[in-house]
Amino acid sequence: MISSGLGLCVSCLVRKQARSCHRVIPRIRKLHTLRAPTPKLRTEIPSRNLHHEFRPFVPPTPSSLPKPAPPKTYRRTRKSIRRLLYLALALGIVYEADNYFLYSSLARSARTFWLGCLVATDYKINFRAHPPLADSIQALHTRNAERLFDLLRTNGGLYLKIGQAIAMQSAILPPEFQKMFSKMFDDAPQNSWRDAERVILEDFGKTPEELFGVSFTGQPGKGVLERTARASASVAQVHWARLTDGREVAIKIQKREIAQQVGWDLWTFKVVTRIYTWLFDIPLYSLVPYISERLLLETDFVNEANNSERMADLVAGESRLRGRVYIPKVYRELSSKRIMTAEWIEGVRLWDKETLTRPWQGGWRQGSPGCRGAPLDAPNRQGVAEIIRNHPSEERLKPNRDWWKGANGKGGLGVSLKDTMRTMVDLFSAQMFLWGCCHCDPHPGNIFIRRLPSGKPELVLIDHGLYVQMQPQFRHQYSLFWKSLMTFDNKTIGEIVRSWGINNPDVFASATLMRPYTGGDGSTSAGIKRTMSAKEQQQRTYEMQQQMRKGIREILADEKKWPRELIFIGRNMRIVQGNNQYLGAPVNRIKIMGNWASRSLVDSPDLSYGAKMLNLGRHMLFKLVMFSTDVVFYSSKVAQFLGRKSNLEDDMEASMKKMAGDMGFELNHSVFKG
Repeated sequence: MISSGLGLCVSCLVRKQARSCHRVIPRIRKLHTLRAPTPKLRTEIPSRNLHHEFRPFVPPTPSSLPKPAPPKTYRRTRKSIRRLLYLALALGIVYEADNYFLYSSLARSARTFWLGCLVATDYKINFRAHPPLADSIQALHTRNAERLFDLLRTNGGLYLKIGQAIAMQSAILPPEFQKMFSKMFDDAPQNSWRDAERVILEDFGKTPEELFGVSFTGQPGKGVLERTARASASVAQVHWARLTDGREVAIKIQKREIAQQVGWDLWTFKVVTRIYTWLFDIPLYSLVPYISERLLLETDFVNEANNSERMADLVAGESRLRGRVYIPKVYRELSSKRIMTAEWIEGVRLWDKETLTRPWQGGWRQGSPGCRGAPLDAPNRQGVAEIIRNHPSEERLKPNRDWWKGANGKGGLGVSLKDTMRTMVDLFSAQMFLWGCCHCDPHPGNIFIRRLPSGKPELVLIDHGLYVQMQPQFRHQYSLFWKSLMTFDNKTIGEIVRSWGINNPDVFASATLMRPYTGGDGSTSAGIKRTMSAKEQQQRTYEMQQQMRKGIREILADEKKWPRELIFIGRNMRIVQGNNQYLGAPVNRIKIMGNWASRSLVDSPDLSYGAKMLNLGRHMLFKLVMFSTDVVFYSSKVAQFLGRKSNLEDDMEASMKKMAGDMGFELNHSVFKG
């Protein structure tokens, strides 16, 4: 009985039951009383399970073991980690070297290439009537305008200059770009005085105190200089100073990083334009060398000083402008390639229309401060010392010379907007048609207005870095082209325009006038209207912008013949047109420019006497024809007087927008205001 119970207990262990032996045995006994054991049950239990023989631990023999495996060294993993560390170290060294020695030029270029590829890919995929990855073409333009604007503002320097050039051309860009790029003219961040001081030391080998004879502690007998910039632009910033001899100067100091960045920036600009020319089949790359050369010259202040002095000589030699236009003096002994010291100008910016027109509250027969060499009152020495001591980071040492505004501060220059704008149009017309030396950045920030003792306005032109020199042959052609526009001489217009490699005279004539040219055969507009389908708005927008691309290709049809000067001359005229419009169109801009174009063919010193006499007869006939434009102009002024809000420039712009809309352009000149 016990033996049977024990046997079953061992069986429990063999079968790995989850019960204890002391519980199993009583049950087995009970079962045994009911059923007798059989021999078969004993034979099922192997005898080897009943006895456990003790065996001491014996290590295995070497021959019984498998061959030893080599230890895991993780060579590939370690190699990859090592390469990543080397790469990270190399990138860190390059980044720091780029940041310290090249002022982030490599990082800026890499950022530009990346964004250029992103924008190009986006347009390649989505520029169609129904974009697959955008809600509409407008949404596509919006996001890429934001990307491009952020890039230009982040990179700064020459990129801001390029952005401003795009902004001035934004009248023919989609409205989403126009809205974004109108912010391009905000002041750029200024560099610290420490950086400006290093530029002076590197160019002259002297400290600012030694070079300009100033003191930053208010020392008697010394001049004063503001270490906080009065204005900061993309390339340079301007500081005010009063020298020991009483002269007040504007010290234009190039930002220290520009010299290192400019080469990289222009190279990147060339490469990106090359890619876009190939990718979108628009002939833009041929214009890049000329644009790059002009932009590079803007960073050379010796070139700017040369332009300034030459313009001063030309104005002084022209009786029609002498006494109406002033070019500030440049002090060569205090100037270099990165520093230009010029006469400080007290005046009112062209965009401040209210101050220009408010009544004069200064003395009778007295001009505004500094006009005609009038002395400027010196700053208070005690006040200067206190500002230097207590507010060194916000130095404003120049006196506020606003006595001419009266006790209530509500006075103004009291000048005529008509005289002001007439002077401006006369000046830039003479530059284009008579001298062939054209200032190409006449935005309102570069023009000051002063009041002469006679009460007439005096226009002061500054910032002479961006100029275009026109060859005599091209200048004569351009003058004849303008004259022909006034008389609807389509044959002459066509001959001149085709000699410039342009296949579409109507479009180019309209772009030149800043209004629709109605004297042509109208083939462009009619052809576009025939091809324009009456589909849904998205399809129509797509077709219009395809026509715009086609129009650009027609204007740049023959890249070798296309005069590069037209890029910047067109920019000049757009800014002048915008200024006239902003001031309420007080003058007939087109007539004034037409008169200068015709008269320059008589006054040009490089024409023969016979050619001048022939052109004089034609000029007299031209004056009679121009009488008709006066009828239109004064009719518009009468309508304004009777309560009509729009002016002649507004009417021309509205017509231009309508025509441009048919051609695939969407014009917006609000960028010029301010």
